Amino acid sequence: MTDPTDILVTDSITRLDAPRGKVIVAASHGAIYAAYLAARSGGRAVILNDASVGRDAAGISGLAYLAGFGMPAATVAHDSAHIGDGADMLARGRISHVNAPAEALGVAPGQSCRVAAARLRAARAQTLDVPSLDETRSLLDRGPPAVWGIDSASLAKPEDDGTILVTGSHGALLGGKPETALKASPRAALFSDAGGGPDGAGTSRLPVLAARGVAAATVSAASARIGDAKSLYHDGVISHVNTVAAQAGARPGMTTRQFVALFLDKETHR
Repeated sequence: MTDPTDILVTDSITRLDAPRGKVIVAASHGAIYAAYLAARSGGRAVILNDASVGRDAAGISGLAYLAGFGMPAATVAHDSAHIGDGADMLARGRISHVNAPAEALGVAPGQSCRVAAARLRAARAQTLDVPSLDETRSLLDRGPPAVWGIDSASLAKPEDDGTILVTGSHGALLGGKPETALKASPRAALFSDAGGGPDGAGTSRLPVLAARGVAAATVSAASARIGDAKSLYHDGVISHVNTVAAQAGARPGMTTRQFVALFLDKETHR
């Protein structure tokens, strides 16, 4: 069956093509920053990934945020489809959580993502007045090198080369494409594991970054709020490391701050 043209499927809510008036199926986590981008997009409704829900239910926190604007939203279960892969989410995702506006349109846990998206086509198109989220990038440690927290990996920029990046994003490649691993070349990078998911999708950036010589790790979504770089830095516990990070002494079970300390210049951090 051909998907309706008013349903937009994307690997990331940060990569939208003409979303206005469409139902968005985006394989991003369901935390506040992703919900914020959905609200600003002009889409009529959105389905995201629950990223295993995680600490403080961060992986679905965007649902209540969007309900505050009257925007219908739902998440699929992280273990039903690959996070970071919109086509897979539409094909085999199962709804795990819904907000009140989505529930009013007949969307419910247990439905397929495809059925839920079709029901969300009945949502009213609207233009939302969405206040800006200002604190999406923060300096966590002056270093050297500087340690930057960014709530989304999409906020990485060339100036981040050589720094340490703590991102609130999941650790999955977008659509399985290696070129989406990270736009910068930091000394080290951290992501949330989003609960792992089928085939370990939530950690698939790690070997790709190792091939680029970047030390990288994921933080357990149960230990820190996905979508919140400050929480990953202050609360996080490492769940997976790549080979470059392991060679530097990184290991699962250490805290994020212990991981970061491995990559700070020792002369200035004794």
